[in-house]
Amino acid sequence: MTDDPKARIVELCRQFYSMGWVSGTGGGVAIRQAGRVFMAPSGVQKERLRESDLFELDEDGNVTNSPSADRSLSQCAPLFFNAFRLRGAGAVLHNHSIHAVLATLVYETEFRVTHLEMMKGIRGTGYPDELVIPIIENTAHECDLADTMAEAMKSYPDSDAVLVRRHGVYVWGKDWVEAKTQAECYDYLFEAAVRMLQLGIDPTQKPTGTPCKHTG
Repeated sequence: MTDDPKARIVELCRQFYSMGWVSGTGGGVAIRQAGRVFMAPSGVQKERLRESDLFELDEDGNVTNSPSADRSLSQCAPLFFNAFRLRGAGAVLHNHSIHAVLATLVYETEFRVTHLEMMKGIRGTGYPDELVIPIIENTAHECDLADTMAEAMKSYPDSDAVLVRRHGVYVWGKDWVEAKTQAECYDYLFEAAVRMLQLGIDPTQKPTGTPCKHTG
C-alpha cells in the first residue's frame, strides 16, 4: 500500500468489503496524519470508493476539504474523534462484522476471553491474559453513540475497541497497520468465542486439561 492516507483508506475499504465487514455502505475508516484527518464518507458503497470521495478535517473536527456536494460526512465522525482525542490514535476502523454483532448477543456488558492464541495480536495482551472489551447499547442514529462510547473508553483504558450491541465494533491503533491488525484479531476472537459457547465451552475459563476427543 502507498503512504498516501487517501489511497490507503480506499484500499482498506475494498479489502474490508471483501471480508463482509462494510457491505451495504456500512462501516468506515479514518486516518490521522500530520495534523489532518482523512475520512470515508457516509452512504457510499465502500468497494467503489474513490480518493476524491474522502473528507479532510483538522484535529478539531472541522471540515477543511469536502468532496462533491452529494457526499455526506460520516455519522461515525464524532466516534472516530473519540479515539483520536482520548487515545491519541492514528487510525480508527468501524465495521459491521457478523461476528462482532453475534458477540454482543451472547455477552452482556463485556466481551471476555482468555487463552486464545490470537489475543497476542492485541496491544499489551498475551495468551494467558484476559481480554476485555466493553459493549455499549445501540442508538437510532450513530452520532448519538459518541458520549456512551467516550464513557466506555474512559472506563476501559486498556481496550482498543468498543462493541456496539446489534451493530458492530470500533477499533483503533497508533497507525493504520496496528488498527487493521487488531481489527482482524478481534474478529477472529469474536467468532471463536461464539463458536466455543455453541460447543458448551466457556471462553472466559482457563483450560484445565486435554479436551475429550471425538470418536465417532
